Amino acid sequence: MAQPWQTIDTVDTPEGLLELRQRGEKDFLVMINGRVLMNSSSSRSEIALGKLACLLVAGRDRPRVLIGGMGLGFSLRAALDSLPEAAQVIVAEINPAVVRWCRGPAAGLTRHAVEDPRVTVVIDDVAVVITKAAQAGGNRFDAIIIDLFEGPHATTDARHDPVYGQRALNRTADALASGGAFAVWGEHVDRAFPKRLTAAGFSVTIRRPGRGGLRHAVYVAKKG
Repeated sequence: MAQPWQTIDTVDTPEGLLELRQRGEKDFLVMINGRVLMNSSSSRSEIALGKLACLLVAGRDRPRVLIGGMGLGFSLRAALDSLPEAAQVIVAEINPAVVRWCRGPAAGLTRHAVEDPRVTVVIDDVAVVITKAAQAGGNRFDAIIIDLFEGPHATTDARHDPVYGQRALNRTADALASGGAFAVWGEHVDRAFPKRLTAAGFSVTIRRPGRGGLRHAVYVAKKG
């Protein structure tokens, strides 16, 4: 008989109640307003996201990587496993409770990835971090990974969305070093999103990790 889910922490957010639930030792859910954001038993697309982006830049000297969104830390763990010891990984997470969960009850899922000495966590909107890097004199990234709820979709504002709109993608290109990688997680495939990536100067492929069941989208793009 399956154990019941236990709510172990809750946080009020502008989008609704954010919850961390646990069942047994290894099963975790992150939920918002009763909707599942992240399930620890279904992480293959997050792992692919971090791995595919970082393998494109792992051969560089001291690659600098930005991850937008902590989640349960699976994309971070995959990035770290694909990068050299000299790498620098900045995680931009807007909610400090999520970071606390990854340092606390959910830490074992990713072998304490957030405590890796290569990792720096900033409590900020990833769009703000990208904008700063894109400015003249900004410190460019070799790879940018976006692991946010839903990802690009059919109702995304194609021009003004702060992460997936055309203006934002142009800024992302400016925030990347030459030949840099840009990877984005999506709950579903959005056929318009690759067109905006191409217009911003990226070459792009769409991966759908796994077989059967719900297969999320992973957009892997390269600048130039």
